Amino acid sequence: MSSESMRIGFGRGLVIAGQTNDKVVALSADLAESTGFSQFQEAMPGRYIEVGVAEQNLVTVASGLAHVGWRPYVASYAAFSPGRNWEQIRTTIGINNQPVTIVGTHAGLNVGPDGATHQALEDTALMRVMPNMAVISPGDSTEAEQVAISLANYDKPAYVRLAREKTEQFLDSEPFVVGKAKRLREGSDVALIGTGTMTYMLIRAAELLEQRGISSEVLHVPTIKPLDEDAILESAKKCGRVVVAEEAQIAGGFCGAVAELLSEKLPMPVKRIGVDDRYGQTGTAGELLELYGLSFDQIATDITEFINKMPQYHQEDKKWD
Repeated sequence: MSSESMRIGFGRGLVIAGQTNDKVVALSADLAESTGFSQFQEAMPGRYIEVGVAEQNLVTVASGLAHVGWRPYVASYAAFSPGRNWEQIRTTIGINNQPVTIVGTHAGLNVGPDGATHQALEDTALMRVMPNMAVISPGDSTEAEQVAISLANYDKPAYVRLAREKTEQFLDSEPFVVGKAKRLREGSDVALIGTGTMTYMLIRAAELLEQRGISSEVLHVPTIKPLDEDAILESAKKCGRVVVAEEAQIAGGFCGAVAELLSEKLPMPVKRIGVDDRYGQTGTAGELLELYGLSFDQIATDITEFINKMPQYHQEDKKWD
């Protein structure tokens, strides 16, 4: 299995989007190389705009371009966009429902040595609460490429969350549809629901759980908003227990979205896996995932403990070693 940074995949897709839609433009806040937007800059320099280190200006200019018919994609580190410019996104893009794609790279703990200031863990929650805004967290670079292509024809604002480090490529290259989940593994004892980098970790955890006699269903949910409610409810009803994982704060983001859905429509035990009310810190991506309990072996251990404590919804309890 090969690996590649999501930034590279998204940049590749952005070039394709620009080739098929002459209204696509790209803007960066002095981070074209770091965000993967340099691919578009080199391919179509006449439709690339460098605004400098000015994230608030970045999204305001993009909103104006969208208002007169362009399809802007804007990029910076997620810690700065939407971290620094959230109010401008809300006022100029969100309220006006402008079709701007906001790309936040270097999201999550895998930013690594840059430390807490650059590790965006709150961005999912920030953007999910904004009306009109789609929130998308691809699972790998292949899907990120398809996301970039798809959003050229999306008529609403969207936030795309991308990891910095190379991640395993485990998803098929198929057209991306906003709001659609993908069932990657069938199971019956517990539903493992992931987004972004955590879906692959759940797949690996499911392999360990199988060795313990635990049948795990894995559902990949790249669109955090709008949620594919039908797919989530189907897996939850089938398995009777749910584990949700994201590489972000578990409060207010993807974990919160799934828990809210189930509390209203199909109440059952839910285990949230992610960062629990903590900031990041300096370290390699692997070290940080281990430290915060997000490695696949630790996830498998936590899931085993969870299902041994929690009965399946309307089903008999079981125990595993």
